[in-house]
Amino acid sequence: MTSFGPAAFQLVLLRRMSDFQPELADEARRRLGASLADQREANKHWQAMVRSPRSRGALARYRSVLGPPESAERRTIGDLECEALLWPLPLWPDLRFEVLAAPDGAVWNEWLVRAPGARGPVLESPDDLRPWSATVDEVARAFAPVRPMEGTAPTRWRLAFAARGRPCVAEFTYGLLQRVAVDGVVDGVVDGAREPDGS
Repeated sequence: MTSFGPAAFQLVLLRRMSDFQPELADEARRRLGASLADQREANKHWQAMVRSPRSRGALARYRSVLGPPESAERRTIGDLECEALLWPLPLWPDLRFEVLAAPDGAVWNEWLVRAPGARGPVLESPDDLRPWSATVDEVARAFAPVRPMEGTAPTRWRLAFAARGRPCVAEFTYGLLQRVAVDGVVDGVVDGAREPDGS
């Protein structure tokens, strides 16, 4: 990849998601026409931009990588005013990458959300919670009340809730559902018995 744009940025998202869903992430990477070496290079480039002492800030970085946002609107969260900017990403046409920015340009949150007007999933039971099928907001609304839990890395979120009387913990990367532990078990393994690679 000769330049760092939306395609390379998607590879960075997939790198984090592959900790939970390597098969889905590999399939998506191939759809982008990228090799594992391309993905490693994209992640290395992104980390260098994030850590650069000459960095212009997270919001400027997203604008330079993703171009002008598809939409931008003022939003009030509690007593705080912010700007919500949305970018389309080809891998997830029904989603948008959302950045919430403070008036001074500081980024408060960055994750995938459902695109305006796109139909979200019907979430009623643990069986409906399939990888990559829902966003944090959608799971939180469907299974309210939920309890936010600390994620295992800055780009990860976890929600605890009950679904049809069964305790569940849903894990997300960049706001997209990755896996769910039901009754303390995920993929046949007691939750906590294994941790994804956080590198």
